[in-house]
Amino acid sequence: MPHVAALYRYPVKGFTPETPDSLFVQPDGRIRGDRVLAFRFGNAVEPLIRDGLNYWPKAEGLAMQDFPGIGPLQLRFDEEQQRLHIQHNGDVLVDAGLDEKGRALLCDRVAAYVLETPEGERLREPDRLPLALIGDGHTSQFQDRPRGFVSVHGRGSVLALGEALGREVDERRFRSNIAVEGLAPWDELQWAGRVRIGAAEFVVSHQIVRCLATHANPETGERDAPVMTTLTRTFGQEQPTLGTLLLPAGGTAEAGAAIHLGDQVEVLD
Repeated sequence: MPHVAALYRYPVKGFTPETPDSLFVQPDGRIRGDRVLAFRFGNAVEPLIRDGLNYWPKAEGLAMQDFPGIGPLQLRFDEEQQRLHIQHNGDVLVDAGLDEKGRALLCDRVAAYVLETPEGERLREPDRLPLALIGDGHTSQFQDRPRGFVSVHGRGSVLALGEALGREVDERRFRSNIAVEGLAPWDELQWAGRVRIGAAEFVVSHQIVRCLATHANPETGERDAPVMTTLTRTFGQEQPTLGTLLLPAGGTAEAGAAIHLGDQVEVLD
């Protein structure tokens, strides 16, 4: 039976994931504690509005798509203390709270790091500095799309991609919330209707078209694998696609639900 093999939550948009034993799916479709903070360019601290919802384009802040060098930063967020700890190669880059002084220090240290990466010139473009760390540390809001979704991929698909590339592929490249074991390659792309994961029920929304962020190694920050072109050329996809987006249904849409490691995954219709 297909089951949940790994869970991922990203407290800060674009940075290291946490790997908890459980996640809570909110009625709005977002994961509690997921992407509650974001490092934004100085000229992009207010959201755009799309379909009546706040929208924070990843191209207007630090994200793996344009700044793969942030991949090696190891992040730990203490939600209770509202404190952010970031390391690089085992050394503390910065550790600070989310008060005004702490946010300024976090932005200064992260900006200094990024400016020394190969993508540093991107950050020097007009009006991008100083960075701003935005978000209240509690509200999940900085996903790539205005609507809240839970993102899922099958490990079989990642394995098939790795075989085509001739190398092991770290599933963290895809920044999903849920990794499923026990599916044949690309099965999750065929889902339609409703899906149950543990006690949580969802309706399938759409497949995930991938961006340049997937080319970056999450350990080194180097773009070392042509994921997008391999998906289209080797697997004949019209667009580079891996993974599926889900929205809450039934009781999950009313009150939310928890998902745990080992939970069974079942396509209902």
